[in-house]
Amino acid sequence: MSAELPAKFFVNSGLVSNPVDIYHLLRPLLRQTVAYRYLRGREVVSHGTGWVERIVADRPDVSSFFTPLSICLSVASWEHLEFETRPDQLITYVLVQGDERVVLEFVPPPGGEGDEMIQEPLPFQTAPGYIQMELGSFDSPEAADGEGPGSGDPGGEAGADT
Repeated sequence: MSAELPAKFFVNSGLVSNPVDIYHLLRPLLRQTVAYRYLRGREVVSHGTGWVERIVADRPDVSSFFTPLSICLSVASWEHLEFETRPDQLITYVLVQGDERVVLEFVPPPGGEGDEMIQEPLPFQTAPGYIQMELGSFDSPEAADGEGPGSGDPGGEAGADT
């Protein structure tokens, strides 16, 4: 008989410690603007708003980092993930490691009351007469390898197939 525990299910909130589940719950954050708060115990150590650039699974050599320009979320950095759906139907994520926590929340787009909240990337400011575009990096090792759990490269970056 297998000693494996049966799969669980969660509806709108929960606490997950399985790295694959953490990865799948974090995937909607990819290429989104989020507000983050870093807490040690009950003290807020740092906070800010940043762009989720990478979500990495099964790569203990890759750290999570949070800056206003770029956020990398490594599943291996965290003991577990707590999530909860707020009344406005957006999700609050809490990544936990020991007594340290990082709280992540989607940043609502600018708008007035009653506007529908849509999770979307923070627009870049461009100078008049210039066109901004994002180019894929086909030469990078991550682009050459598979992505995410179960793709052959268990630590690849998620979301490059958009």
